[in-house]
Amino acid sequence: MAAQTFQQEYFQMPAITRAYSTACVLTTLAVQLDILTPFQIYFNPDLIFRQYQIWRLATNFLYFGPIGFNFLFNIIFTYRYCRMLEEGSFRGRTADFFLMFLFGGALMTIVALFVNLVFLGSAFTIMLVYIWSRRNPYVRMNFFGLMNFQAPYLPWVLLGFSLLLGNSVIVDLMGIAVGHIYYFLEDVFPQQPGGFKILKTPGFLKYLIDGPPEDPNYNPLPEERPGGFNWGEGQRAEPDNQD
Repeated sequence: MAAQTFQQEYFQMPAITRAYSTACVLTTLAVQLDILTPFQIYFNPDLIFRQYQIWRLATNFLYFGPIGFNFLFNIIFTYRYCRMLEEGSFRGRTADFFLMFLFGGALMTIVALFVNLVFLGSAFTIMLVYIWSRRNPYVRMNFFGLMNFQAPYLPWVLLGFSLLLGNSVIVDLMGIAVGHIYYFLEDVFPQQPGGFKILKTPGFLKYLIDGPPEDPNYNPLPEERPGGFNWGEGQRAEPDNQD
């Protein structure tokens, strides 16, 4: 029964979240079982551009370290916020969500050329958290029962938590910076006077991932709010209509 429930939950995950979370878990297990070593997958510009080990551009985002607290913390946050984004503001726009992955990964790779970081998965997780938090500014959060705050403060709370654990803040700052750049280009700048949309998903990518566009004359039946994770979401009171 438990296996069946897990299988159902797994296949109910949206496509990008399922693919990325699975790749992270499988990569970590492969390292744990000595099928791979971290030296084969870490970010190394010389090996990438001189020996054409192109896979390192992707694999360095898939490893959070050996199985332990840090791995569990990162994989849970990755799964949670990746899924909430894909089922929330990116619902029905899988190609746009994939473009966000490509944009964030490419920008972090460029920054990594100038800083001493060999694995970027944790920074990518913070980027997902940051984008979700800015798009849900009124959601109330509770961090391990210690403090209550609104969603936009969550990335900074995580940064403080990293400091308490003795981790480098460069990872968190990179994730916050890249997340803010994406948020500004996608949500802020187009709304400014004279602004326009800079990040446009190519048509071929939309066709490959989302399929051909629907008939504009097709009127689907109304549906309920999709299921998913409403963790931390508060209730908003609707004002009573008065005559």
